[in-house]
Amino acid sequence: MRELQLWLRRNNGALLAVGVFIAMFGFYNFNHSAGFSVNVLTTAANKGVLLALVAMAQTVPVLTGGLDLSVGMIFILSNCVASWLVVGTLPEIVLGVLAVLGVGLAGGFINGTIVVFGRLQPIITTLATGAVYYGFALRLRPVPGGDVDGDLGDFMTGQIFDVIPVSILLLLFVVLVIWIPFRRSEIGRGCYAAGSAEGAAYMSGVRLGRSKLAAYVMSGFLAAIAGLLLTFITSSGEASAPSGGNYTLNSIAAVVIGGTSLFGGSGTAIGSIFGAFVLRTISDLLFVFDLPPLWQPLFEGVVLLLAVSLGAVRILRIRNRLEQFG
Repeated sequence: MRELQLWLRRNNGALLAVGVFIAMFGFYNFNHSAGFSVNVLTTAANKGVLLALVAMAQTVPVLTGGLDLSVGMIFILSNCVASWLVVGTLPEIVLGVLAVLGVGLAGGFINGTIVVFGRLQPIITTLATGAVYYGFALRLRPVPGGDVDGDLGDFMTGQIFDVIPVSILLLLFVVLVIWIPFRRSEIGRGCYAAGSAEGAAYMSGVRLGRSKLAAYVMSGFLAAIAGLLLTFITSSGEASAPSGGNYTLNSIAAVVIGGTSLFGGSGTAIGSIFGAFVLRTISDLLFVFDLPPLWQPLFEGVVLLLAVSLGAVRILRIRNRLEQFG
């Protein structure tokens, strides 16, 4: 019982995001003319998973007490690279996918190297590198265009057995194969330690530099996966600065809604995933009730404000910060 109470205390933000999403998505489908149809679920899944992956990419640096403002631009750069390379024969497609993932890893590695060894503030570092990554994307795609393998694109945006959206399976794969092993690894625990009490972690022998570097590399890798999925959905590449900026800001909002502390050391990528789903469902609700799209930032802001307020109340009630971690 004691362990259950501690688990609920550590994950109450994520659980709240799950509950809000279930309520909002159920309300959306109940009022949608097509109801709980496979096509409606697939469309919602494709949009939600894109932001969920970028939100996961944002979560890892936030856990260390940092912030990655370049995730949106790595996402856009990966989309542009994929529109050039993920086409042709099967070996060429595989090499193209690996190249796109390599771009994300390289971008994250550059960010982490500057933050760790250059000892610069993450916000300033990633703001600068994000501009560089956007420059590369613009060089590749000065105008929208490109292509992606049609069969692979149809598969990634379709359903398995005409029931389960493939994008949801991709997200589940990323959580089970990438996030959970990383979270449970020594490096992953080091990310939490760096964000919760960096001085104490250093005195305890935690290799903070390695953990922070790994956090930014993981961030770039997850953003590249999202860029690949965007290419499969749109069958093209576009160096869109507004899109990259929106995904960056929404990823931060999703992290907060999902219960991850911007001070670091507390939270989970699972909560960020459902925070992203909450944000995406807002636009769906506006569509169902035929409300002006300009209302979307208002509702997103209200949800974000409520999430931040709840997090602030939780922190203010804690007399000793160690209570956050049981």
